[in-house]
Amino acid sequence: MAPDLPAFVDQVSRARIIPVLRTQSAHEAVKAAGRSFDAGLTLVELTATTTDWPLALQQVRKDHPDRLVGIGTVLDPADALRAVDAGADFVVSPCPVPAVRGALEGQIPLIEGGLTVGEILAAAKHGVAKLFPAHVGGVTYLRSLLAIAPHSRIVPTGGIPLADVSQWLAAGATAVGVGRDLLEADDMVAAIRQALETPV
Repeated sequence: MAPDLPAFVDQVSRARIIPVLRTQSAHEAVKAAGRSFDAGLTLVELTATTTDWPLALQQVRKDHPDRLVGIGTVLDPADALRAVDAGADFVVSPCPVPAVRGALEGQIPLIEGGLTVGEILAAAKHGVAKLFPAHVGGVTYLRSLLAIAPHSRIVPTGGIPLADVSQWLAAGATAVGVGRDLLEADDMVAAIRQALETPV
C-alpha cells in the first residue's frame, strides 16, 4: 500500500529532531531508540551500518508500535527491501539512490539525500530531502536553498550539534538530524529541551 506522504511529511515536521542512532550493535540501537522515545521524541532513524540492523528494527517496532522507525544509510535496493520486510516506516539515504527508489516502488517513504542544489530539489519533489553533510554549507546554505524553493521540505543532517538545532529550525529546516550529541547526552530529555529552547 502506498504511504500517505502528506501525513508522513507532517510527522517529520512535528518531530523537529530526528535522532540518527548509528550504533555498533543491534542491542545498542534498541536501547538508544528506547531512550529517544522515553525522552519524548516521536521517530528514530536506525542505520544500516549497525550489525544485525534488521533485528534491531524488528525489536524497536515491537517495543514501540505507535512510533515511527526508519532505517538510514540505505545505499542499495537489497537493504531497502530488507527494511520493508523488517517493518520500517521509512528509509533514508545520504545521496541520490534511484535504484533504491525504484525497488521500494512507493511502499514506504524515502528521504533521499543530496548536497547540490539539483540533488536537494529533486529529492524534495518526492516529499522530504536530506541535506548531507549539512555542516559543509551550514545554515546559510539552507537559507539559500529555501530562497529558491521555499516550499521544499529539507532535513539537514551531519555534523550538527544539539546546540545548533534551533538555528537550523529557524532557518526553515523541516526537522534536524542529530547523531552523536544526542546519543552521548547523559540527560536526553534536558538536552532536547535545551536544544529546542536555545535562543537563535
